Amino acid sequence: MTAIDGLVSGLQTADLIDSLITLQSGTQTLLKTKQTTASSLVTALQSLNTKVASLAEHSAKVAKASSWTAVTAKSSATGATATSSASAQPGTLSLRVGAVAASQSSLVTLPAAAEHAADAPVFTVTRGGTTTTVTAASTSVPDVVEAFNASGTGVRATAIKVPEVDADGNATGASTYRLQLTGTDTGATNAFTVAYAAADGTSHGLDLQQVRAASDAAITLFPGSAAEQTVTSSSNTFTGLMTGVDVTVSAVTKADAEPVTITVERDTSALRALASGIVSNLTAVLGDITSRTASTTSTASDGGSVVKGGLFSGDATIRGLQQALLSQASLPVGGTSPSDVGVVIGRDGTFTFDAEKFDAALAADPARVQAVLTGVAERLATTAKGASDPATGSLTLSVQSQQSLVKDLGTQITDWDDRLAARRESLERTYATLETTLSNLQSQSSYLASQIASLTTSSSR
Repeated sequence: MTAIDGLVSGLQTADLIDSLITLQSGTQTLLKTKQTTASSLVTALQSLNTKVASLAEHSAKVAKASSWTAVTAKSSATGATATSSASAQPGTLSLRVGAVAASQSSLVTLPAAAEHAADAPVFTVTRGGTTTTVTAASTSVPDVVEAFNASGTGVRATAIKVPEVDADGNATGASTYRLQLTGTDTGATNAFTVAYAAADGTSHGLDLQQVRAASDAAITLFPGSAAEQTVTSSSNTFTGLMTGVDVTVSAVTKADAEPVTITVERDTSALRALASGIVSNLTAVLGDITSRTASTTSTASDGGSVVKGGLFSGDATIRGLQQALLSQASLPVGGTSPSDVGVVIGRDGTFTFDAEKFDAALAADPARVQAVLTGVAERLATTAKGASDPATGSLTLSVQSQQSLVKDLGTQITDWDDRLAARRESLERTYATLETTLSNLQSQSSYLASQIASLTTSSSR
């Protein structure tokens, strides 16, 4: 039903109904305000929970002893590079590179007997005691190249166009193709031979003109000492040459050059990242709490001041978390303050990372630094995990509680929508009835007036 302004009464019916509905919707307005605040709190709690979970994860990593074994490997020369794994241990090794590994590369001219007009040529490649058959689709050079380049042959083929010469070495003006066959793997054991199957079924070895021989890489350990020893590898990488360290060679050490020194040492930058990560994650959590707890002041309509607390104001769970983290990150471990190893707390309760102090402490006593930061990390990990656990965390439960509140408020707001709609319909019906009644009264009044007028006229006659 749509309200129509009073045609008889002259009342602004629609305005009256809107005013009455507005007065009666005050409770719903309060519910909407509460829902908005609760929704904002859910978002803020979820953001904080994510930061706390990150703190828990990083702290758990710092608390692991394996995280403190980080090392880095480096070489004193470009002819050798070193890479380390988690099992690597600090140490040094001197060596000289005597040879780098190479794969065989040979040139071959296909004999006329291999160029069958009717049959596809068949070759065999023998490498490391294994023979592989290579069958070309035709005698054309592209087909022969494609056959050698198929997977599993152990060689790669390239066709090279060269000018033909006569017996005296003079160019004839014609040209022919030679195949350059190159092994796919380095090392002496990967040298290969090639044969072709003649029309009569016999096998004939091809004359391979060597461009490069297959060879192993060789290094001399402890050069110039009584313990000098040569080690070879079919590839250019010497796996596990030191515990957890692989060395890859790329150039021979010159005779007048110093031996190559492989150094495996503590990875200070990685350990610094562990320590600074505690501070950055902790700062993110505490900063979030502080910013959302701070009060704001505004001016009221009467000129007075209105102080409004932040979203986290009065939340005992968050206040307890804040106090716990501050305490656990600043309390000593084994009599040593975290600030002595770079985790510094300021007078305002904020944390900073002093890289210079950390590096100095690590160089002086790495075990002490590890013990302090491991202890701090264990405390923080326990508290942060207790707050952010996906199932039982205190912050997680707070988020769920506020989400339930938002849902409940939404239900109440919807109920009020129905209630107000029913009230509006009732008011519209009431005012419509009023207009009808007034219209009827007006009609009766007009009728009576006309009757009285008529009686008056008759009497005067």
